[in-house]
Amino acid sequence: MSDIFLNVLPIFILILTGWLIVRLGYLKPTVGEGLGDFVFRVAVPVLLFRTIAEADFRDGSPWPLWVAYFSGVAVTWTIGHLVATLAFGRDARMGVLAGVSSAFANTVFIGLPLVSRIVGEEGIVALSILLSVHLPVMMISGTVLMERAERKVSGRPGQSPLKLLAGVARNLLRNPLVIGLAFGAGFHLLGQPLGGPVKSVIDQLAATAAPAALVSIGMALDKYGLAGNLGLATVTSLLKLVVLPGVVFAACHLLGLNDNWTTALVLTAAVPTGVNAWLIANHFNVGHALASSTITLTTALGVVSVSVWAYLLM
Repeated sequence: MSDIFLNVLPIFILILTGWLIVRLGYLKPTVGEGLGDFVFRVAVPVLLFRTIAEADFRDGSPWPLWVAYFSGVAVTWTIGHLVATLAFGRDARMGVLAGVSSAFANTVFIGLPLVSRIVGEEGIVALSILLSVHLPVMMISGTVLMERAERKVSGRPGQSPLKLLAGVARNLLRNPLVIGLAFGAGFHLLGQPLGGPVKSVIDQLAATAAPAALVSIGMALDKYGLAGNLGLATVTSLLKLVVLPGVVFAACHLLGLNDNWTTALVLTAAVPTGVNAWLIANHFNVGHALASSTITLTTALGVVSVSVWAYLLM
């Protein structure tokens, strides 16, 4: 167990380093925002491009992988919604946000570095396959459900489903992660290996993704903090760190996924809540405190929970 903990600990030390850099005033938060933009717009798209371009997909259909992960998402999201609305008496909008906060993993900024370190290249392939649909599925689900909840709570007519989905689709088509995955798939179909100076540049840019992502998420944490709703946030944090990876683990075994793909999916499910929960809260102007507190709590507790899951999987 100690070896596993020491293998996971550097991931969270880098996050802590980013947090301390801002907290102690050594660098301004805007530097972290710039670093985050570099990670999201350059480093990670290049990493995903290289991974898909060079991947060996002989393990078979991606459908069992997607079904295994999103089964966990569906179960956890539903529980989070019901706990918020029935146990805590919150309205439908807070129910949706509790579901998002419980089930939206930080796949890019923490999941990729963690899977790369623990599982290796085959794990990155599995995570890249997941990422090809993760953002569209999660953002479309969150946006559509929140729009319905808004109409239910306010009684106002909302956007038409077609217009809503068109807006989400436009945003996804401009998303650097989607573009990186699409170009990687196109290059993979050409069957031409990467090589020469281009390969060297791509490798060096891809190598910056993991450390830069972890430091940047740490630098961003200072603006979240524990903002309130601690009772509900504690529940959503437990759902995120325990229930989501637990259901994904069970689904992977039922569907017969290999050990490396199972480990990659469960570790991804076990990472802290992603900033997308905050983005949805900010967009609909509801639940900022819940999203903020869940992100902070899951990140603070993640070093222990991720270590436990890694130990169980190894």
